[in-house]
Amino acid sequence: MDAIQQNLLEQVAGLHEIPEGAYNIRANGQMAGRNTTAHIDIISKEDKSGIDIRIKPGTKSESVHIPVVLSQSGLKESVYNDFFVGADSDVTIIAGCGIHNGGDATSEHSGIHRFFVDKNAKVRYVEKHYGSGDGNGERIMNPTTEIHLAEGASLEMETVQIKGIDSTRRVTKAEVAEGASLVINEKIMTHGKQYAETDFTVNMMGDDSSVNLVSRSVAKENSRQLFKSRIIGNSRCQGHSECDAIIMDQASVSAIPELTANNIDANLIHEAAIGKIAGEQMIKLMTLGLTEKEAEEQIINGFLK
Repeated sequence: MDAIQQNLLEQVAGLHEIPEGAYNIRANGQMAGRNTTAHIDIISKEDKSGIDIRIKPGTKSESVHIPVVLSQSGLKESVYNDFFVGADSDVTIIAGCGIHNGGDATSEHSGIHRFFVDKNAKVRYVEKHYGSGDGNGERIMNPTTEIHLAEGASLEMETVQIKGIDSTRRVTKAEVAEGASLVINEKIMTHGKQYAETDFTVNMMGDDSSVNLVSRSVAKENSRQLFKSRIIGNSRCQGHSECDAIIMDQASVSAIPELTANNIDANLIHEAAIGKIAGEQMIKLMTLGLTEKEAEEQIINGFLK
């Protein structure tokens, strides 16, 4: 891999070298490296572009890296990855996509990930998106995540996009069974004329299931953001959705929550806050010697931390 692709890998997956454990690295539409372990198998799909990741029951303290990098201007691809996580396992999955576009043509990656998490299994899933390049071509990412949690299973998802993506539509759908839990933490920053849309739909299907959706975002300059969340309580469950946004310059942010209770014991809450940086925060930091720009960056970094 060349220096540009190596930098993209570092940004989206924290990789400075080949990782330990199972991995599948995709570069410019082709497999650039793969490794399996005794407990984790990675198999190429035969009917479409993508892979199946099969994690054996009882697998503990192992990880899977599946980053994607694009450095060829004009490349557009859709990739379908399915994760089958065996019962009583506890694993970390590191995904993410980086696009470097130094040309005039649009580069686009659509990743469709489906998770089938078996009984009492635990998954930590990290997905980072990053864009670079000084070309005029757009960098577009449209990730779709579909989550199926069996009884007692849990998935904690961290999704981050803080630089370089011109347009994104991020769709997440989940079904949560009895005693299962889903936690999603999203962080987004847009600038220029960028557009970011988030669309969450969670169906609470079993008693004592829970979901916690938290989105933190910063919109600068003329960028636009749209946050939509739907939590549907079909059982005795706990559901919480939160959208906090800082708006700057001429940016626009919309938050559209929706809660539906189909059971008398469904407890559903939504919180939303959109506003500018508080003046007293700026003043306090500037009295400590920071410039206005430095104070602003310090506040934003703390907000998205």
